Amino acid sequence: MNRKWIALFTLLGLMLLLAAGCGKKEETSSEEAAKPAETAAPAGTPVDAATVATVSGTVSFAGTAPAPKKIDMSQDPMCKGTNETQNLVVANGKLANVFVYVKTGAEKYSFPTPTEHAKLDQQGCKYTPHVLGVMAGQPIDIINSDNTTHNIHPTPKDNREWNKSQPPQSAPISDSFAREEIMLPVKCNQHPWMKMYVNVVKTPLYAVTGPDGKFEIKGLPPGTYTIAAVQEGLGEQTTQVTVGPKEAKTGVDFSFKAGGQ
Repeated sequence: MNRKWIALFTLLGLMLLLAAGCGKKEETSSEEAAKPAETAAPAGTPVDAATVATVSGTVSFAGTAPAPKKIDMSQDPMCKGTNETQNLVVANGKLANVFVYVKTGAEKYSFPTPTEHAKLDQQGCKYTPHVLGVMAGQPIDIINSDNTTHNIHPTPKDNREWNKSQPPQSAPISDSFAREEIMLPVKCNQHPWMKMYVNVVKTPLYAVTGPDGKFEIKGLPPGTYTIAAVQEGLGEQTTQVTVGPKEAKTGVDFSFKAGGQ
């Protein structure tokens, strides 16, 4: 076979290889085009404000509550001398500073992050309030109303830890927490008796009991929920409630006792 024929057969072979490659590429492209497009995760169901319900109740303390302990604040003359612990506040058998929230049942709903800033003040070298509820991502303004410097130091398990100094009468410190976390401790490195708890949740369906032990959770869409009550030293209790459209369900009560639930 002469060189002319060899060259011709070589050229034909290359053309066949190129044709096969193009066909495969076109086939692959067709298969990819036939695949369904990936879709974003569906947004939560909006809450119909015209149908929402409320849940209310009282948190009690069974037995005789120990008297609050005095706090010696003499290390800092700007701290007004003495104060009392806030880890267990009981009046007439009612328990204050209990965080009550919807633990389960509202997962399918969407709740926008509030633009309103929560407030945490430092007065008389103690945090006010002692227990705070916020939604994940909601800004918190930390205020120093004292004539002394504080060091605000959250020590979370699931969120970012930080420690910020705040001189007397200075501008508020604004920060937030990105993840859900119940009873997130906050302390002051300057004044070791100063402690409080931030509760970070995914919904606005929460409340904190006042001195009368009462709470009210507003804005619940009709459905069945697990309601949890959490106290910093006494643990958590839960109960299940079902609410209908516009229902005002009362008597969702909890009772704690010393040493546990």
